[in-house]
Amino acid sequence: MLAPLRAYNIAQAGDPRIQQVAILIDGAEGGLWGRISYDWLFVELLAVPEAARGTGLGRQLMDQAETIAREAGCTGIWLDTYEFQARGFYEKLGFTLFGTLPDHPVGQSRFFMMKRLV
Repeated sequence: MLAPLRAYNIAQAGDPRIQQVAILIDGAEGGLWGRISYDWLFVELLAVPEAARGTGLGRQLMDQAETIAREAGCTGIWLDTYEFQARGFYEKLGFTLFGTLPDHPVGQSRFFMMKRLV
């Protein structure tokens, strides 16, 4: 079912060479999950246990992800976050806003952010 779309995308942009990225927190529930494709790391999930928030653990996970992205030769990192989550945190790490989806959920926004590495 997806084969024609995948073939078309590869013909237009090359093989995305998808690489999964997982950084787990030792002894805790949480970590970072993402994937590299087309020279960008997409951070799909960043989960820091409530008790560990504000300790620098989130920054450490993002720093590790950035190191992985740089070693893979990525152009940048992108992610999305909800209005009620961590936009300010990502801005402190050098991410900039490139898109907003209003009313997702209703009354709030979803933000799309990026950080260029080159």
